[in-house]
Amino acid sequence: MSDTPHLVDAHHHVWDLDHRSQPWLEEPGLEPIRRAFAPEDLRTSATRSIAGRRLGSTVVVQCVTSVSETRELLALADENPLIGAVVGWADPTSPAVGDVLDELLAGPGGRYLRAVRHLVQGESDPKWLQRPDVEQGLRATAERGLGYDVLVRSHQLPQAVRLAERLPDLPLVLDHAGKPPIAQHALDDWERDLRRLAAHSQVRCKVSGLVTEADHEKWTVDDLRPVWNILLSAFGPDRLMFGSDWPVCVLAGGWNRWAAAVEELLADCSADETEAVLVGTASDFYRLSPDTEEGTPCS
Repeated sequence: MSDTPHLVDAHHHVWDLDHRSQPWLEEPGLEPIRRAFAPEDLRTSATRSIAGRRLGSTVVVQCVTSVSETRELLALADENPLIGAVVGWADPTSPAVGDVLDELLAGPGGRYLRAVRHLVQGESDPKWLQRPDVEQGLRATAERGLGYDVLVRSHQLPQAVRLAERLPDLPLVLDHAGKPPIAQHALDDWERDLRRLAAHSQVRCKVSGLVTEADHEKWTVDDLRPVWNILLSAFGPDRLMFGSDWPVCVLAGGWNRWAAAVEELLADCSADETEAVLVGTASDFYRLSPDTEEGTPCS
């Protein structure tokens, strides 16, 4: 086993277009990622270390609203040592959501299911997360010891704030920092709502997806630094976790370029703070096992 310290990638996708379509990939501009991506593709792509740490484990996150996809991700985690946890999907509006979650937890690879997610960013209802059926489904999620990945755009952050207020026992993690409008250089509203969300102690935040909210071709670390400074101030390193959003990050430079940016952003952090962002927060939230955390780093 390598003595190189590992890191956890808390946001990683896989898909096989020959097996399951991904309709969202038909949007213009997504041609570079309109192909199959497997865990081994990430292993071969993530060759750069961050603060001396190499990729050791990942959290695989659902892409489509399909229980079948979740079953496949759990089975994949059961056979692939790179995957330490799965964020799946079950319809939160369904009265049977608890039964579905129980089935997933009891099925092949069910022990890797640590959270669920819904594509709230695509919901037009400005109060979708406050719908009674949704809240009931998320209570069923919390009752099973699962967390919830919050996927919203910046203008939807008030929904996430109300969710944190109304369901304080549901562990939450904000995906992609709430998608701040980096390319538009308009962070004021995002910062206001993000700080309101961060005031709730059950909320964590993924430092992920930032490069695809910036100019894909021209972004620099200086474009990302204002967002990083706000995240660090609002959440502190103990509630931030690194994620690549691979392979979506390929659209804006790829895993290694993002990793280099993260290392630069972490430059003023202590060793303990860096460990929290790169390993500790994700390991705690997704309950990664010690064996998973000590997985063999990629070479």
